[in-house]
Amino acid sequence: MSLHDRIEALREKHASLERAIDEENHRPLPNQETIHDLKRQKLRIKDEIFQLERQ
Repeated sequence: MSLHDRIEALREKHASLERAIDEENHRPLPNQETIHDLKRQKLRIKDEIFQLERQ
């Protein structure tokens, strides 16, 4: 997998997590722990993308 492919895969995962957060927020009783975990995963991916783009 090339660097470009890895970055694109991470961006897709990042977008997927954003959709999952949005879906959870629109539930009648959103689970805040789930939202927090999804946001943490999203931030890790964002950091990894940033590091890869600097290479």
